[in-house]
Amino acid sequence: MAALLMLTAGLWCSLHLQTDATMHTAALFAHLASLVLGFGAVLSADYYGLLWATGRCTIAEVIGATSRLHVPIWVGLGGLVLSGLMLHPDLHSPLTLTKLALVAALTLNGLQAGLLGRRLDAAAEDPVGSKLLIWGGLTALVSQACWWGAVIIGFLNTNT
Repeated sequence: MAALLMLTAGLWCSLHLQTDATMHTAALFAHLASLVLGFGAVLSADYYGLLWATGRCTIAEVIGATSRLHVPIWVGLGGLVLSGLMLHPDLHSPLTLTKLALVAALTLNGLQAGLLGRRLDAAAEDPVGSKLLIWGGLTALVSQACWWGAVIIGFLNTNT
């Protein structure tokens, strides 16, 4: 709930924030750099999951790698949100509202992914049960859908 309140407060601030062309350019650069950091880390984490699923690494290696990727993922997502607020989002656009919903879903998914990681870590010595496998698969699917959806909408909004 606190994360959603922070996103809402940020939106309110974006409506009242005035930026000049130089600040807009800096915010756009920060937005793209944050995308590279956050989404790149997400892709790396999901890649480790695929390596495990194909028998090319252990679950302990996946847990270790993904736990180290949480910081760049959250820094990237936070940077995207903060810089995005300075890019004057059009809150009357259905695409922008969809992107905001994806960011909110991504944030909530990331929070529950931390819980999943702790559960997997606690069960690292045992075979992974079907419940944790389904949970992990759904978490990765939601993550990918939200990240790619937000990227596509950002691209569309930039080119309209």
